[in-house]
Amino acid sequence: MSSVDETHGDRTTAADTIAGLLAVGSIVLSAIAMGFGLLLQLDAHPARIAPVAIVAALVAARMSARYQPLALKAALFGALAWVVGMVVVIVTDGPLF
Repeated sequence: MSSVDETHGDRTTAADTIAGLLAVGSIVLSAIAMGFGLLLQLDAHPARIAPVAIVAALVAARMSARYQPLALKAALFGALAWVVGMVVVIVTDGPLF
């Protein structure tokens, strides 16, 4: 007999960990596409980076049910980053692609 009751429902799997990292990576890519890449002096191409960030968020949502809310927020942030990034590129006459 064991005095510790183990519950396997709250255990994190490798797929959960990778899905969480993909969702966070998607948020970082979206921030770079939005215009924060200009602060880091990176060439932010929102027409390239934002769709990749959205796809990464969708893959993360499909991989793990545990991080689906985070992946949804990452996908919505990617869409917002695409719009804001395109506006920033048009205003600053930067490259789209």
